[in-house]
Amino acid sequence: MRSDKGMRIDKIGGTCARIVLAAASSGSGKTLITCGLLQALKERGMRPSAFKCGPDFIDPLFHETVLETPSVNLDTYFTDDETSRYLFLKHAAGSDISVIEGVMGYYDGVAGTQTQASTYDAARVTDSPVILIINSRGMSLSALACIRGFMEFRPDSRIQGVIFNQMSGMLYPRIREAAEKELGVKCFGYVPVMEDMHLKSRHLGLVLPGEIADLRDRLHVLAGRLEETLDIDGMIGIAAGAGYLEGARRMPEDATASSGRKTKVAVSKDQAFCFLYRDNLELLSEMGAQIVYFSPLHDRELPSADGLILCGGYPELYAKELSDNESMRSSVRRALAGGMPVLAECGGFMYLQQQMEDAQGHVRKMCGVLQGQAFRTEKPGRFGYISLTPEKEQMLGMDCGPIRAHEFHYFDCTECGDSFLAQKPGSSRSWRCMAGTGTMLAGFPHLYLYSAPKAAAAFLDRCAEYSARRRGK
Repeated sequence: MRSDKGMRIDKIGGTCARIVLAAASSGSGKTLITCGLLQALKERGMRPSAFKCGPDFIDPLFHETVLETPSVNLDTYFTDDETSRYLFLKHAAGSDISVIEGVMGYYDGVAGTQTQASTYDAARVTDSPVILIINSRGMSLSALACIRGFMEFRPDSRIQGVIFNQMSGMLYPRIREAAEKELGVKCFGYVPVMEDMHLKSRHLGLVLPGEIADLRDRLHVLAGRLEETLDIDGMIGIAAGAGYLEGARRMPEDATASSGRKTKVAVSKDQAFCFLYRDNLELLSEMGAQIVYFSPLHDRELPSADGLILCGGYPELYAKELSDNESMRSSVRRALAGGMPVLAECGGFMYLQQQMEDAQGHVRKMCGVLQGQAFRTEKPGRFGYISLTPEKEQMLGMDCGPIRAHEFHYFDCTECGDSFLAQKPGSSRSWRCMAGTGTMLAGFPHLYLYSAPKAAAAFLDRCAEYSARRRGK
């Protein structure tokens, strides 16, 4: 469908069962309970889909471990309401129920003072019922005061039920009776303290699923326990009552699919490089790109491709192996010297530097495409949502922005670039970043391409030009 303003409009709508698992704060057990619920639904023979509110990369990897299909970020800072609904419905299609895991505390959003991009905002945009997880360790009746506060803080809280995490089976019946009598809220059960199910954390969040021994077996055990202590039938029931939803995606005509953009893009994917928004790749695919994956850790050279995406991850944990794979480093260096376009984000940006400090403080050789050194810092210096506006001519052009993005890293670099201006929403803070040339854009920010489809189109245009030059056309 096309409008009269040079935009292509795609609409989608439907009735889908959906539910949001929210919490009062980070560390309340959202990911553990979400994964256990997904496993339980799967073992019941259902086809669940999973979403993660916010920009987090790691929690969706846990969802994917359960479902063996990709989980998706749902972020209302990156996309407007209609586009957010469109993407939700697109990824929910074909599933029996969608489980949306919240981020941080229920109302925590942009700049720490707004509800935009909060779990509450995602529930509002998708018109989804919410179950609030209360970490009740060290609390009994006081948990009800916490619940009341969350239910009444906004009149449209959508909170339809609660789960008490880390509560004993002996206490729960009395707390349930009090909560339902005094608050009129449905209690969907409790989760006892389960030390054997604890998910360890690292500086960017949880450790990766592959680092937890026997994770699948443990999830099976967790699902069995939740079947005993949660009212999963009741949760399915309120999810089924969520009702009809409709969304639309508006794309500039010059950023839609083009036969001239049929290119092959190599994307890094292994233990060191695994942080990438699925919607970015799907948007590039819709525009004509064929995605091929490769491993900077294990492969000896780049696959045949017209463009390169080096995504984020934990390269500092594998710096020695990356450095020792001299063949791959040389392959990347030759390809980029020959004009192959590249998008490199965070860990991928660090990989392109001359050197990188590893997790133990050893300095390792990297690709040497950029002449800086990545080094560890004590805390994240640039953290949170940003809007990127081009300051200099580079691969994506001067009209590609603003691009919405996110930064979260415990490393910095001696050469961070100055091609874009990063502005924090709800704040006066800004800084210059991104190393940009006619064929490269590399920096710490993780870009969300749906926020600026022209940027995605520009990248593929550069890939197509490189492909044509290689073929001598």
